[in-house]
Amino acid sequence: MGKEIILRAARGMKVVAVALAGGLTLGTAAACGDAPTNTPTTDASAGTYTTCMVTDIGGIDDRSFNTSAFAGLTNAKASSTLFAEPKNVSSKAEADYVPNLTQYVQQGCKFILAVGGLMGNATAEVAKANPNQQFAIVDFKAAESNTYSMQFDTAQAAFLAGYLAAGYSKTGKVATYGGLKIPPVTIFMDGFADGVKQYNTAKGKNVQVLGWDKAAQAGTFAESFIDQAKGKALSDAFVAQGADVIMPVAGGTGLGTAAAAQAANGAYSVIWVDVDGCKSAQQYCSVFLTTVVKNIPDAVKDAATKASTSSSLITGGTIGTLQNNGVSIAPYNQFDSKVDAGLKAEVEALKADIISGKIKVESPAAPK
Repeated sequence: MGKEIILRAARGMKVVAVALAGGLTLGTAAACGDAPTNTPTTDASAGTYTTCMVTDIGGIDDRSFNTSAFAGLTNAKASSTLFAEPKNVSSKAEADYVPNLTQYVQQGCKFILAVGGLMGNATAEVAKANPNQQFAIVDFKAAESNTYSMQFDTAQAAFLAGYLAAGYSKTGKVATYGGLKIPPVTIFMDGFADGVKQYNTAKGKNVQVLGWDKAAQAGTFAESFIDQAKGKALSDAFVAQGADVIMPVAGGTGLGTAAAAQAANGAYSVIWVDVDGCKSAQQYCSVFLTTVVKNIPDAVKDAATKASTSSSLITGGTIGTLQNNGVSIAPYNQFDSKVDAGLKAEVEALKADIISGKIKVESPAAPK
């Protein structure tokens, strides 16, 4: 699917910093081919443990996946004097992955973070070539002993969001679409579809899911994580079919859905993903019913902190679940008074049932 990715057009474009929950901001991403940059600091007490992040083509300003990963590094810096100011570079194409990772090795970065399953093969290649270097990767299970893996069973939280969407819908139609058909995306869509199915079973309803057929593992994809116009077009098509709740799993592409929903003055609502949309994309908070949260910031912060204090390279990894707070759904924010109290209680009960094992949420894309 990589060759179908729509590449970012403006090479060297300056990225707008995004304010995050902890009041932290993102540094400016470096253009492909240039030396990675970091946000300058005047803090004389800054430490020497260097952390460096390479994103895939989604870019650091997606207000979702990559944004939350860099927040983990900035949070680690804020929590310990061991850390220097973190660096980041955004890849403009798949061909940039290996060079971007390699230049951080050459710069002597002590903890190099790759963000996204699309970077799995490139990270493996560079990790094998540099066995004494500490790497970490989000949404990929690495085989290399010098690479720490952070995975998330987002189907569990998306299940809750699907049930919520079905219960909140007035039209009986909800929708979802992805950026690319890859496991870290389809796992959200699987959970969402199963949550709607659970609602239909419990209530004797027939709420339809547009954009994804779990059994066939087929659905609607933007083929991009940055094309907001495509996100708007897909959403417009879903709304024309009657959908009044839409969950984009597409990084920055989903901002097109959020903007269109805002312009539609409440005609439909949006379920955001990865990081609470009311914190990462605050201007669209009025349309976010909730967010399927992937707790990347804490996972990254914990991994970097563990590596910074370890006498050897850290290996293995973690899988985020509802039980360990690795995944969750965000507060209802501006929708809190609009969501029926009974529906809220049912969502909480489902969460408890998933944690206890009474309800099993399954997806072919679930991390192992």
